[in-house]
Amino acid sequence: MAFDASMIEAPSPNFDERTQPVSMLVLHYTGMPDAESAIRWLANPESKVSAHYVVTEDGQIVRMVEESKRAWHAGRAWWRGISDVNSASVGIEIVNPGHEWGYRDFPEPQVAALIPLIHDIMSRHGITRGNVVGHSDVAPARKLDPGELFPWGRLARLRLALPRPTRNLMDPHWSDGAFMLALERFGYDIAEPQAAVVAFQRRFRPELIDGIIDGECRAILLALLLPRPRGDD
Repeated sequence: MAFDASMIEAPSPNFDERTQPVSMLVLHYTGMPDAESAIRWLANPESKVSAHYVVTEDGQIVRMVEESKRAWHAGRAWWRGISDVNSASVGIEIVNPGHEWGYRDFPEPQVAALIPLIHDIMSRHGITRGNVVGHSDVAPARKLDPGELFPWGRLARLRLALPRPTRNLMDPHWSDGAFMLALERFGYDIAEPQAAVVAFQRRFRPELIDGIIDGECRAILLALLLPRPRGDD
């Protein structure tokens, strides 16, 4: 990696062996009061959680688990048919207090450090934009992170994530049941339907997260299912 010289090593014992190749990148927020407490928790054998990397608010990258190993960041999760998300993904924890401790914007030094890290991981593992996801995308019934303030649009403009479709949107007037089937086809676990809708909105329509399937949600999802979703990237 290009960042090794400036990367801090803080090894966590919380990992095991992968059972499948890396095909995903999962982004989290730490959801703890500060970076120090988050890193301590991720390195604590009693926590049973870890991540490959932590990115602090001032832009420092901390490596906690080697990418060749399976870090324990996603928990019970599912995406596009993969149920062992930990085995198939690299996990990045982004320091932010989260919804419980005072959710706030992600500062520029943090985002500026995150972008090349994501690019490097995607390039080395051949990860597609559609498999760069938030924790809430892969665990919609349990998680909110990295949340509605995360700059997905900026990543999309750099082709590091899927864009929010904004052009030529058309409401297909699906029934709610048809919408849910389309949402599952896109990648979400729909076992808890409203939670899945909320997670989709948090990612692709963050200004209105109400769990209601409306024409705009249907139009955005239809566009995402097309071969080349058209957004502001």
